[in-house]
Amino acid sequence: MSILFQLNLVFQEVFDDPQLVVQADTSPTDLRDWDSVAQVKLVLAIEEAFAIRLTNDELSSIHTVRDFMSAIARQKGSIE
Repeated sequence: MSILFQLNLVFQEVFDDPQLVVQADTSPTDLRDWDSVAQVKLVLAIEEAFAIRLTNDELSSIHTVRDFMSAIARQKGSIE
């Protein structure tokens, strides 16, 4: 299962929208409800789903789905 596919599932859960589809370039400007509270929920859900702990440096540089993908890949030691 690809990182993007898994992230889609997390975004669908956090935003309570089973029809939501995110792409690598999706950012908060693309999703009306992606605010600071949603960002915290996303981080917690992603950390749980991927069994990782994102660092403060990673968190401060996450601005798109691609940024989440890169951080997850680094943490997991896998290719995006």
